[in-house]
Amino acid sequence: MTAAVNPGARLTAPVHPINAAALARWLRANVDAGIGDLVVEQYQGGQSNPTYRITTSDRRYVLRRKPPGKLLPSAHAVDREFRVMSALAGTGVPVAKMHALCEDEALIGTAFYVMEYIEGRILWDPTLPGMTPALRAAHYDELNRVIATLHQLDPVSIGLADFGRTGNYIERQVARWSKQYEAAGAERIEAMDRLIEWLPSHIPEGDETRIVHGDYRLDNVIFHPAEPRILAVLDWELSTLGHPLSDFAYQVMAWRLGPQEFRGLKGADLAALGIPDESEYVATYCRRTGRAGIANWEFYLIFNMFRIAAILHGVLSRALQGNAASDNAVEMGRRALPVAGIAWSMAQKLA
Repeated sequence: MTAAVNPGARLTAPVHPINAAALARWLRANVDAGIGDLVVEQYQGGQSNPTYRITTSDRRYVLRRKPPGKLLPSAHAVDREFRVMSALAGTGVPVAKMHALCEDEALIGTAFYVMEYIEGRILWDPTLPGMTPALRAAHYDELNRVIATLHQLDPVSIGLADFGRTGNYIERQVARWSKQYEAAGAERIEAMDRLIEWLPSHIPEGDETRIVHGDYRLDNVIFHPAEPRILAVLDWELSTLGHPLSDFAYQVMAWRLGPQEFRGLKGADLAALGIPDESEYVATYCRRTGRAGIANWEFYLIFNMFRIAAILHGVLSRALQGNAASDNAVEMGRRALPVAGIAWSMAQKLA
């Protein structure tokens, strides 16, 4: 089986350098006393929290840190990532083993945590080139299985009862991302301004509370090197307690967007590829989570496009301020404009 790995996860010299000697001392005190000299390389995939591969003489680790510079309120919460992945260990949701969290910004400049390095595949192209139709179907079924498993967990039973507020999740999220958008320094987007007005008055009735990942998609999981099996779900920065249907719709947004917009499937011949279409994928999730269907589905998609546009707008703002997490941040950030435009077009049709 072959499939293109994520080219955005390539390793380079760090954009945000780390004091390797200071880090080695901390690792010896908190992770493994036998650690010697380190080789520090940075992954170029993430747009938010800089991520590094730490190599010692006999093993590897992954380090996630807050970026330097002025940050938006409540963003880049590496402590929350560490907590949720620690809590999920052994639940059936695959995560990397957490080693240690350092909130002392004096050590390397910002807070960070260190976790297990997992050997596997991070897949970039959602059409999964190089695979057979059957293998593509199996990979998408595994993506579906894992998010359904997450949404069936009881937060209280794994110590996450206070991991977020309960009730009115989407209302609070609309307010949060509206404020993040307003606080960012990049040029305003007319469609975003329209959505900020439209969304609050169209939020569906009813609410549910589960653990939500907040950024669940193909390139935020590590697949087994040779099997359609997820070994770890990555990038839990946006995780909280929230509405599971909103979380699920974020992933399914890929069926509505093209590759030029946000790593999407729009325009692909899904039947020929063996990838389920949107309705099939949603039906499978509903079956796994015991739902008869999903009312107001279009709203959840529109909201998530607004949300990712706000995130991308923030990526662009950080890039313009000179503290982006990767060297393609400007290119990624400019995708906020077309994504917001698609969301506003959908909202107008829904109205």
